[in-house]
Amino acid sequence: MLLGFDIGGTKCAVILGQKETGNTIGIVEKAIIPTAGPALNQVNTLISHAHQLLNNNSVRPDQLTGIGISCGGPLDSARGIILSPPNLPGWNNIPIVDLLEQAFGIRPVLQNDANACAVAEWQYGAGRGFTNMIFLTFGTGIGAGLIFNNQLYSGTSDSAGEVGHIRLAQTGPIGFGKAGSFEGFCSGGGIARLARSRAMALIEAGIPPSFCLNAEGLSSITAQSVTAAAYNGDPIAIDIYKNCGHYLGMGLSVLIDILNPELIVIGGIFCHARSLLEPAMNEVLNNEALPVARNVCRILPAALGAQIGDYAALSLAGMRYQNSL
Repeated sequence: MLLGFDIGGTKCAVILGQKETGNTIGIVEKAIIPTAGPALNQVNTLISHAHQLLNNNSVRPDQLTGIGISCGGPLDSARGIILSPPNLPGWNNIPIVDLLEQAFGIRPVLQNDANACAVAEWQYGAGRGFTNMIFLTFGTGIGAGLIFNNQLYSGTSDSAGEVGHIRLAQTGPIGFGKAGSFEGFCSGGGIARLARSRAMALIEAGIPPSFCLNAEGLSSITAQSVTAAAYNGDPIAIDIYKNCGHYLGMGLSVLIDILNPELIVIGGIFCHARSLLEPAMNEVLNNEALPVARNVCRILPAALGAQIGDYAALSLAGMRYQNSL
């Protein structure tokens, strides 16, 4: 049996799973817990829920074959410490691996969420069977998990894959603390910021877009509302996604030229807005990326859907005894 912990800024999940035939993982039971209170109290709550899942399914801790922890960075995977993620205030230097090892008698595997999702898609999703793959988160922010030669590459200080920090233009939406960054243009936050800017100008001109009819509605604009408006034919929303697709193509071109992957898997917003993004994305890719690298690289949406966080944590647990980590 496998035990996974998916630690997020608003909620955490504890997942009990098991390896199944055909190289798949099945979810046996899951508990969702709001992220609240002091970090160590939260960890103790997670441990308590994990023991409850084990008891519910008549599983002893010594029957676990692996424990995986997926958490936003920064973290130190070698020492098993969560450092100080911006989405987890107060989680400073938390020795999560030691705490869980004391509770269950088995040493967990800790990785940041982008790396964990990359492992999940590589093992059980769209990346199955590929040797060199990049997984891109495309949600609140954008980051990457890198699989090279059938191994997860996390870098010297666990900071490999921070592609959101790449500057694509001298000006533009701010993301990752940098104007014109990959994350500024290609993230839920970036799309919403650009949409608010466009909407404000149109409202002042007396021609508001369908997704925001007055100034009072500016704060409620989200990437999801812009997506819905684009699919309903709103020309401004369509143009916002065209702009996002353009910069997505620019960012992907850099990754393709430098890393020469077989596959790039993109999650989050790309899965819901693929048809809005792909035309501009592909146009830029075909103009910018080296043909010898572009021609061998497929770009696909993530296959694990809304459960990717669960599979991410369990995938780390399932790889505990493998050399790929």
